[in-house]
Amino acid sequence: MKKLYIIIMIFFFAILLLLNACKKETPPVFILPAPPGTKVTLGKQIFLDVNLSTPVGQSCSSCHASSVSFSDPSHNMVSPGAATGLAGNRNAPMASYTMYFPPFHYSVEDTTYEGGLFWDGRVNTLEQQAMKPFVNPLEMNNPNLSTVVAKVHSASYYPLYKKIYGEITDTTKAITNIMDAIATFERSPELNPFTSKFDYYLAGKVSLTAQELQGMNLFNDTLKAKCANCHLTTPDPASGKVLFTDFTYNSDGVPANPYNPFYTLPVQFNALGANYADLGLGGILNDPTLTGNFRVSSLRNIAVTAPYFHNGVFGTLEEVVHFYNTRDVPGSGFAPPEVADNIDTEETGNQHLTAAEEAAIVAFLKTLTDGYQVGK
Repeated sequence: MKKLYIIIMIFFFAILLLLNACKKETPPVFILPAPPGTKVTLGKQIFLDVNLSTPVGQSCSSCHASSVSFSDPSHNMVSPGAATGLAGNRNAPMASYTMYFPPFHYSVEDTTYEGGLFWDGRVNTLEQQAMKPFVNPLEMNNPNLSTVVAKVHSASYYPLYKKIYGEITDTTKAITNIMDAIATFERSPELNPFTSKFDYYLAGKVSLTAQELQGMNLFNDTLKAKCANCHLTTPDPASGKVLFTDFTYNSDGVPANPYNPFYTLPVQFNALGANYADLGLGGILNDPTLTGNFRVSSLRNIAVTAPYFHNGVFGTLEEVVHFYNTRDVPGSGFAPPEVADNIDTEETGNQHLTAAEEAAIVAFLKTLTDGYQVGK
């Protein structure tokens, strides 16, 4: 009996050793940024789900990918929709750092409109913003929100949804929960990391090159380049973060983009055809004094989120900086503005910057890209 016990114990330890040896050779498992079972994880899974469009194939991440700070991964001027041949009228804005934008409001102190999401500020919250593309025929093209709910109900991550929110019994409540999950993901550190060279410079961990420092000084020069007049480099009072925007709206006199596929869409989507002009905030508020005004974007990750402006008309930072510098200079070569009203000529258009100074500003803008490796 004693010998049998010894034999069993030897066999048991041999099995343990064998299992341990096998375990050492098991490849590492990919771990999500958020702990499994959290609302952030659910929101990310919904954000990545290509089954939530009609036809299937398009997710939120199709136009807002992590590889390019949650902007269009193919750098399309206008992202194609789920339905073949359709596309929206505007460039997909970066989703990173949008959690810091305040609700749309009129500031009596600054005598201007501020805040809101989308290029024209038409919604106030990440939850409201997340809902719109699902039922936009030019984007994810679902016939209604009930379709989205049904797809989530049959998704592989539904058990996690149920663990967090309970069984789906009411469509309205379910949509609220789905948008809550997406917005929670968008408020996570994955979209708001603050890991650029500029951030490490502020923390005293790295130095900027001479060209980058020159660019930063020009950027902050309120009388010459004037970039920081709108793209603030001082901490936002509400969050304490440097966000490179004052949340306002501006008319920059940007040319129309002749390659925008929206011009050639069927009449039910674009009744004006080639005569279409995007009125921006003025169109939302039906206020001609605000036509051509668009949200002042954060410049964080600007080097990886091309093309630029609401219609994606410029493909490089060099073009953008040169445009701001020489737009109003005779013979600059830029096409007429898409909307000629209300153009800001005080802070943009003729900055008298040299080519070297333009290059320095671009060098500084490239320090705003997240994922900088200190010491490399």
